[in-house]
Amino acid sequence: MSQGVLVLGAAGRMGRTIVRLLLEGSVEELVLSGAMESESHPGVGQDAGLMAGASPCSTLIAGDFSLASADAAVGIDFSFHEATAAHATQMAEAGKPLVIGTTGLTGKELSDVHQAATSVPIVMAPNMSLGVNLLFCLAEAAATALKDRGYDIEIEERHHRLKKDAPSGTALGLGEAVAKGLGVNLENVALHGREGMVGERTDDEIGFHATRGGDIVGDHTVLFATSGEIVELSHRATSRDTFAIGALRAAAWVIGQPPGMYSMRDVLAL
Repeated sequence: MSQGVLVLGAAGRMGRTIVRLLLEGSVEELVLSGAMESESHPGVGQDAGLMAGASPCSTLIAGDFSLASADAAVGIDFSFHEATAAHATQMAEAGKPLVIGTTGLTGKELSDVHQAATSVPIVMAPNMSLGVNLLFCLAEAAATALKDRGYDIEIEERHHRLKKDAPSGTALGLGEAVAKGLGVNLENVALHGREGMVGERTDDEIGFHATRGGDIVGDHTVLFATSGEIVELSHRATSRDTFAIGALRAAAWVIGQPPGMYSMRDVLAL
């Protein structure tokens, strides 16, 4: 039996991709049952299929949560950080699981999401692709193996010109993986960009560097450099479909799970 999916942020780049893949039947056990945007969004009232560049469907983009979520078994959220926290609360009140791919949430917003997860299962990850989540594991393992061996660690990421947050959620996820491998707190060692006479690089810092331009889907590299050699772990996304398919697989997986916070490592059993 197919399960209905509510797409939150349905008019955004990822939202449109998820709607299209649902309509194409990319994950056979899931179907589009609702699409939502903020009440003031110009896409409200429009056909979700046409908005996604697909054939017209029976689902119109709604600005009202209760209307959009009525037939949904699970939600997928790629909206905006302020909206995501509210959506998590609403899904918890409705007793429905949620997959969150939105990044850039504040401390209070993350707290709201974690509170919602006491009532319903929530999968939250900065990146939904299998390849990137494998990269998280590899970065942690490499950091553990190279700890105290004189390797400097830098994280480089590139995205399209319309991306709002920097560094990306995926870059921060890589930083957290590296920090875990090193046994340190990322907040204490992260350095975001360099400018001017900053002095020599310290032994402990993890550098972050963000590039924005064109329509780059997403490139990420973790660089381990020491005297005489460089080790690079990289992932390059060539289509948003890979992230959307991951989110859909997470949605199919989270239905029926007990309340709690989950990651893509749980979904993919990595």
